[in-house]
Amino acid sequence: MDATRIGLSLRALRIRRRWRQIDVAVKAGVSRGTISNIERGLLGQVSVATLAKVAMILGADLQITVRWHGAELDRLLDAGHAALVDEMAQRLRGSGWDVEVEVTFSIWGERGSIDVLAFRRVTGDLLVVEVKTVVPDFQATVSALDRKARLAQEIGAGRGWDARRISRLLVIERGSTSRDRLRRIGHAVDVAFPDRGAVVRRWLRSPSAPMSGLLFVRSATGDRVAYPIAGRQRVHHAKRARSASGGCVSRAPRPACGSSRA
Repeated sequence: MDATRIGLSLRALRIRRRWRQIDVAVKAGVSRGTISNIERGLLGQVSVATLAKVAMILGADLQITVRWHGAELDRLLDAGHAALVDEMAQRLRGSGWDVEVEVTFSIWGERGSIDVLAFRRVTGDLLVVEVKTVVPDFQATVSALDRKARLAQEIGAGRGWDARRISRLLVIERGSTSRDRLRRIGHAVDVAFPDRGAVVRRWLRSPSAPMSGLLFVRSATGDRVAYPIAGRQRVHHAKRARSASGGCVSRAPRPACGSSRA
């Protein structure tokens, strides 16, 4: 995070609006000193929530980027996403769905990709699945999923799937952080995805009506995906010291050399 650039950017936006620091402070519910610190790039005592609120008041979005070992972080995220997509594809196939993954489309100038597209021939249900390893920009995700669901019937028809009902499902990797973030969003989540948990799982086994659901799925980045460790990892072995009598005594929490076990 470039603290200096963030401070200069917010200062420029404030000046453009011809506001004083105290004007921004009052609107954000913080002290003028906090705004001054932000503009000078002194962010050590400023929360991300405060930064985001100040940016919003000034008509901007705050974006914080995580960088790690060049492209290694992208590989980690891609691997986690791929594993979660595979998990959902297996679940759906096991419940009698025809499944395709990473379905790209280009219809009347609208382009994109659907993580998982599934069709239930018996009932004519077509399901559009969006997979996220972390809680995304919620409004942007809902908007993108709405667009894909709107185009899904035509996309499915191109595969010989005669869909009679269209449903959508947002799948997020299970974790307390993800649940907490969605809980803070509150009512908007309930409106966009009224079906949850056991209701969604039953529906996947036996769909009976259009569904708009949210499902947390067990971590796909833990037991199922092995990530390479960048760089050398040194292993330290326990050292041994000689006792006064010449015997070998281990410094590790194990019996002294030469002792017998009960």
